[in-house]
Amino acid sequence: MKTRTHDLTAGSIPQHMLRLAAPLILGNILQQLYNAVDAFILGRCAGGLEFAAVGIAGSVMNLFLFMITGACTGVSVIFAQLFGANDLETFRREHFLSLAFGLLCTLACSAIGFLCLPLLLRVIQTPQELTGYVTAYLTVILISLPAAFVYNLYGALLRAIGRATAALMALAVAVTANVGLDVLFVAHFGWGIPGAAWATAASQAVSAVICMLYLRRVTPQLLFARSDCRMDAPLLRRTARYSFVTGLHQSSLYIGKLLVQGAVNTGGTDMISAYTATTRIEGFANSFGDSGAAATSVLVAQNLGAGKPERVQKTFRSSLVLMLAMGLLSGLVMYLTAGATVGFMLGAYSGPAFESGREYMQLISLFYIFCFTGNTFAGYFDGLGRVTIPFIGAASHIALRVVLSWLWIDSMGMRAVALATGIGWVMVNLLWEIIRRRSARKAPVGAGTQG
Repeated sequence: MKTRTHDLTAGSIPQHMLRLAAPLILGNILQQLYNAVDAFILGRCAGGLEFAAVGIAGSVMNLFLFMITGACTGVSVIFAQLFGANDLETFRREHFLSLAFGLLCTLACSAIGFLCLPLLLRVIQTPQELTGYVTAYLTVILISLPAAFVYNLYGALLRAIGRATAALMALAVAVTANVGLDVLFVAHFGWGIPGAAWATAASQAVSAVICMLYLRRVTPQLLFARSDCRMDAPLLRRTARYSFVTGLHQSSLYIGKLLVQGAVNTGGTDMISAYTATTRIEGFANSFGDSGAAATSVLVAQNLGAGKPERVQKTFRSSLVLMLAMGLLSGLVMYLTAGATVGFMLGAYSGPAFESGREYMQLISLFYIFCFTGNTFAGYFDGLGRVTIPFIGAASHIALRVVLSWLWIDSMGMRAVALATGIGWVMVNLLWEIIRRRSARKAPVGAGTQG
């Protein structure tokens, strides 16, 4: 019997795109609230050092979280292709393998994180007065990584079958819990940085439990049984390859960010605070582009699995138009509201940190259209299973961004980071378009593309 939650292989592609992207956008915005809420409450209830520290800690935390979410993105491509082909037996086996394999890898990441944390903080030149705060926050976050993985895996599974709204609802409950626990632990009990971290960890566990319960109740046919809990070497190799490459892709973005954070840290506490505020704002803006990439990936993967290459190409074109429009709108809003948003995040509308942050936002907003169109390319290649191509582009962008930031930071301040990032986006768009055109001439989509 054909079992579909939302059939993405027929009907209007733009409608499917919007139906998938809308809850993903809201979900990504809510995801950004985890660390943003911590920074906001700490900045007002603790002090400037705690605010700057949670910015550095957030960059390191995101290195691990984006490794996890990236790996789950790779697995979601497999889920979507199998669901599009209606191969539920293999789907359930993939469910078991990805959960077991992923938990083992996550525990290993936590252990490595504990061992390498002091070295990592030195590499990014964390100021001595902030090291204790950053370490206290990240210790709790590393303990909670398995819960973060479980949520992201089941969120990816639900999105792959077209149930993005369910993952959104779980996240909404978790963010609400995070806000409440932040107020309780930080504002009321006065636990400071550790309290904010424990609030984040507890809320991530809540979202993981909700996703598991929802899947068990609504889509039990996708749950693995005892008979599905067996080794499938080819499927495990495919899972490992997809998850490793996409995880490396996402984590490499934050490796680059950490290296840029190192350049920013040389500018002192004011520049660190400015960078902390602007990255939180950018996180919200990037939610729209990241959601477009995820929606594109799911649509491409399901239609590829169903053997409909013409809809794969229509998905790419529809996504590109949508991302162009969203990139223009986001850039305009960021430019016009730069002062207001930076001031709100800092809790001050004047001073060196405010001026540095405002200049950064106005400059980087001019390039945001290229950030969004780049997400279309990344989602398209991921959905095809050509997961190495987005990684190549990301690595190129990172290298250029890091080198230019360090070269220009002394003379340009925060504007150096904005300009370096924008130039990187332009170059990676050109690279991906060249690869797309050349690969299209060599091998039409749909002819053995899943691998």
